[in-house]
Amino acid sequence: MDQYAVMGQPIAHSRSPFIHSYFARQTRQLLEYKAMAPAVDHFEPDVMQFFNSGGKGLNVTLPFKERAYLMAQQVSYRVSFACAANTLWMEEGRLCADNTDGVGLIADCEYLQIPITGQSILILGAGGAVRGVLAPLIEQAPEEIFIANRTEDKVFSLINQIKMTHKATQQLKLGGGSLHHPRLLSSFDVVINATSAAIKGEDMTYPTQIFSENTYAYDMSYGTQLTPFLTQAKQSNVKKYHDGLGMLIEQAAESFYLWRHCRPNTIELREILRQVISERQ
Repeated sequence: MDQYAVMGQPIAHSRSPFIHSYFARQTRQLLEYKAMAPAVDHFEPDVMQFFNSGGKGLNVTLPFKERAYLMAQQVSYRVSFACAANTLWMEEGRLCADNTDGVGLIADCEYLQIPITGQSILILGAGGAVRGVLAPLIEQAPEEIFIANRTEDKVFSLINQIKMTHKATQQLKLGGGSLHHPRLLSSFDVVINATSAAIKGEDMTYPTQIFSENTYAYDMSYGTQLTPFLTQAKQSNVKKYHDGLGMLIEQAAESFYLWRHCRPNTIELREILRQVISERQ
């Protein structure tokens, strides 16, 4: 039976085995998918041992995404831009890597009918999660992307990288700054929270002016209840707000497609996984 896995540390919380097992049953693919937690200083040897033992594909999560990128011998442009990989496989003896996070975000926005093309987009955060989704967002041709972060240096470094590597930024109004930047005193069409505040249990508060009742609020985190960011959006009279559970499913579907050349249907799984998460809390 073909072997697949997800590697991370910690990994017990991962929904990937459930998701990929569901995809396998749905598409009648014979495979086994498990979770693995390599020692932090043993990631690279464990990856190679997995593939040398006949493993077919790996997902990679924190804190190993950057190291997976550095290991890879052949990478997609999405990986080159993000400097991080979440999907690995072997092809003609070469370790290949892709990053499906941005594809997952765009697919979820399409499902949720969140418009991106021609819109003003505010991204909160400037870390690895942002790098993973930025190139696919730019390709949707928004009118504006503004990146806001607690520390400006990371924002400016990221913007400089974007301008050097992505030609589409020539037609894009691209800006950034701290959470106190004057641009955050007026609203955006779409606000995406890509910070790790919810995961770390931090209660971040953002300028209420970034929201209007017509704003779409999207948090890349998810849980059984509204994240602090979505709670603030709701309290600011935002009518359309969503968490990132759909993104998790869609990025997994893209990984599954890269490995199996078979695209699973994700619609039913959205409700199923939401119910599973609720019951296990």
